[in-house]
Amino acid sequence: MLCQECGVKPATLHFTKIVNGEKTEFHICESCAREKGELIPGTAGGFSIHSLLSGLLDLEGAGKEKNAAAQTVQGLRCENCGMTYSQFSKLGRFGCSSCYKYFDSTLDPLFRRVHGSTAHVGKLPKRAGAQIMCKRKIDELKQELQQSIADEEFETAAELRDQIRKLEKEMPQE
Repeated sequence: MLCQECGVKPATLHFTKIVNGEKTEFHICESCAREKGELIPGTAGGFSIHSLLSGLLDLEGAGKEKNAAAQTVQGLRCENCGMTYSQFSKLGRFGCSSCYKYFDSTLDPLFRRVHGSTAHVGKLPKRAGAQIMCKRKIDELKQELQQSIADEEFETAAELRDQIRKLEKEMPQE
């Protein structure tokens, strides 16, 4: 495919822009991308995983004041490999498996921002998905039940208990 701008060189960069639900695709060469000011992966000034993580972690506080909590997060350190949270934000990867344990409190907000949840839900096959969906619904109701009990809402808790029992009886077998 040739560049849509110059029509001479092969298009090596492919952009898709979606504005107000309208999708536009661009196929351009590196030199035309430089002229247009587009970011080119793998080149100076281009995209890097560090830029992505720093944005997600909100660590590059250029012109922003950092509060005490943010500075505490920066001071976290893995006792196994010695990596700091600040180093993680720059490298974009952990030094060892223990880092997950030491930085656990900072990962949940990151996962929520990136994935929308901290639990992997994945896709379900249509045939076998009914049982899995039923189990998920039961787990969700059990969490609501525990919360109702903690809040001393016993009528609601009794209704949830009955719903759980009904679903467990109706649940499709493997």
